[in-house]
Amino acid sequence: MPKNTAAFYAQAVASFAIALVAVAVGIIVLPVDPWMRGFLSLGLLYTVTSAFTLAKCIRDRQEDSSVSKRVDQARLDKLITEHDPFKAA
Repeated sequence: MPKNTAAFYAQAVASFAIALVAVAVGIIVLPVDPWMRGFLSLGLLYTVTSAFTLAKCIRDRQEDSSVSKRVDQARLDKLITEHDPFKAA
């Protein structure tokens, strides 16, 4: 199974952190009332937690399908190795 490199992981973490900080600074600097800032901050928090939940669900679905594919392949390999076309019935 292919694995992500440390550089890819670092780039993903850095990209997420930069995006989160940029939006947070934008909300803080925005010339609006405090209740609007609170609403936007709550929306940002909701978006971030939803993104993590979606990523986890996608990862879990992919892992489940890869495990079932490996089990099916192992069963097929076992049937093929046990099959002897020249064996008398």
